[in-house]
Amino acid sequence: MAKIIEDVSRTFSEYLLLPRLTGKGHLSRNVSMQTPVARYNAGEQPRLTLNLPFVAASMQAVSGVEMSIALARMGCAAFIYCSQSIDQQAAMIRKVKAHKAGFVESDSNLKPDDTLADAVAISRQTGHSTMPVTHDGSNKGKLLGILTDKDFWEFEDDLSAPIAEFMTPRAQVVHGSVGLSLHEANLLLRKHKKECLPILDGEGYLHSLVFKKDYVDHRKNPNEILDSRKRLITAAGINTHDFQDRVPSLVDAGADIFAFDSSDGYSEFQKDAALWIREKYGDRVVLGGGNVVSGEGFRYLVESAGLDFVKVGIGGGSICITREQKGIGRGQASALMDVVAERNRYFEKTGWYVPVCSDGGLASDTQIILALAMGADFVMMGRYFAMTDESPTPRVSISGRMYKPYWGEGSNRARNWQRYSSGDEANLKFEEGIDGYVPITGSVKDTLWLTAEKLKSTMCNSGAPTLAEFRDNAVLTRISQQSFVEGGTSNVVRLDTESSIVD
Repeated sequence: MAKIIEDVSRTFSEYLLLPRLTGKGHLSRNVSMQTPVARYNAGEQPRLTLNLPFVAASMQAVSGVEMSIALARMGCAAFIYCSQSIDQQAAMIRKVKAHKAGFVESDSNLKPDDTLADAVAISRQTGHSTMPVTHDGSNKGKLLGILTDKDFWEFEDDLSAPIAEFMTPRAQVVHGSVGLSLHEANLLLRKHKKECLPILDGEGYLHSLVFKKDYVDHRKNPNEILDSRKRLITAAGINTHDFQDRVPSLVDAGADIFAFDSSDGYSEFQKDAALWIREKYGDRVVLGGGNVVSGEGFRYLVESAGLDFVKVGIGGGSICITREQKGIGRGQASALMDVVAERNRYFEKTGWYVPVCSDGGLASDTQIILALAMGADFVMMGRYFAMTDESPTPRVSISGRMYKPYWGEGSNRARNWQRYSSGDEANLKFEEGIDGYVPITGSVKDTLWLTAEKLKSTMCNSGAPTLAEFRDNAVLTRISQQSFVEGGTSNVVRLDTESSIVD
């Protein structure tokens, strides 16, 4: 007969944190939220860390180019979704990598006999206002000049005129030479009060560009996470079906972190795919897997597949109906604590620390904080990020309020059948996700800032200046339904945002 686990499957809303001693040095400005995203051995440093413990889920309605750029600049990551063609996903990764790269290969190039209309078209396509002019119109051609949107008036000048009449000629272009450092390039930009510095080889051929805005961006975003070439760290979702074609293309595009996107990752399919990736790329990429809801599932993926991190959670997402459809899953708090306990046992036995990601079931900032207190190294969220300006879906007005569409990767709208296919059916016969709308909260920067400030305040209340100490020192208590009610407002008259009175 079936084995019955007597313990109740519990959720985050059933717990509260008890405060610990807050020392004089436990101030928000002293709190570090840096967290590992790659496994590491005791006494060593992880080869990749996040500066904030938040990542965006691999979902069509969540993780596009804009979200990936915004989160990487804040010290987080967004997993660009794999429910699209390999070429489309690789192109998205390249766009993120090209956003801030120090030495950038130009993607907006012209020939001297091209017209202003050609320049306007390229500018609208790429969003770039600075365009090198080379002898052959390539990004490696001999530099003949530079054209910017300050050199002509789109609605006044003759757009059929050749750009050679408007560009700044090569002799007047301040440039650098191949071999100079990024610091030296920025010094030249500052000295000559320029926005863009072309880098040329000894024969005058264009090598790359350096922009002032990249330096400014870095100063404004000190938490951003970068690769060895000063490009933004980029993450991608993958599956266990086309990984032998998809992963090499994404690695070539510059992806740094991969995670299998699966409702149930406790499978030989995921193990085999992970082993193939490890054999081909070693530790060159960070590789995560899951999802699991038990210590048994965690141990299998870590020991047999050598994953860098493991995602926890089945059926807890706001648009996920796996539990309802298939009767598979577990309360997110119970699942997380079971996996964390196994992670800690594995660390004590082997000396290898494997980060855990709590994925789904987070309905508020409080629950995000509780997940981290229960042992998660970072959390993955969909709805939270889908509500921000940077999510890739359009704004929709419903009854006078602004919303964004939001749907699950297991929904009919996503058409992401590979995520659930067992390999022997032509199509998915039922859905594991729904299609709906979420209210808009504003920019992801403002939204994450508020969550991070709440987390730092709670860490101070817990006497923990780091997330590792927060996990080790946290004391949680179960609460009753009446305790939950008591924690809300009561016996007062309050005004809501629309100035109506409620009791």
